[in-house]
Amino acid sequence: MKKVQQFWDEFCVEHQKQGSEYKDAFQFGASADELANLVVDGKKTATTSGLVFYELEKEAIPQAGEYYIIFNGQNEPVAVIQIQSVEVLPMNEVSEEFALAEGEGDYQYWWDAHEEFFTTLLKEYEKAFSPNMLVVCERFEKVYPK
Repeated sequence: MKKVQQFWDEFCVEHQKQGSEYKDAFQFGASADELANLVVDGKKTATTSGLVFYELEKEAIPQAGEYYIIFNGQNEPVAVIQIQSVEVLPMNEVSEEFALAEGEGDYQYWWDAHEEFFTTLLKEYEKAFSPNMLVVCERFEKVYPK
């Protein structure tokens, strides 16, 4: 975690955020390197999570203004993001515009990838995927490195 703290400290110095804290550090989804690169390149500015996983793990959903550190597949910090907005809605009501902001492909790709990802994770909890399951839709901005 020393690398993570050093990365955060560098962000704080560059952005004059001394005393600020990041909420968490994590990898995105099943393709951590690919998704981290999309964030670093500024192509991924949104993400979708299943609300049920926050509930099962007794975690608070992200809030606008919070900072998160993004890891690549080797658990190395590569970006700091700041949450811009959070919305909870049924998956089948997520707009194409939002899906495209995830930077991974067209709407059908977004749908198929999320259905597969959620189906696999839900099985671990003996739950089934539903097209109207509630999802947490976050928009974020990469704030470091610029």
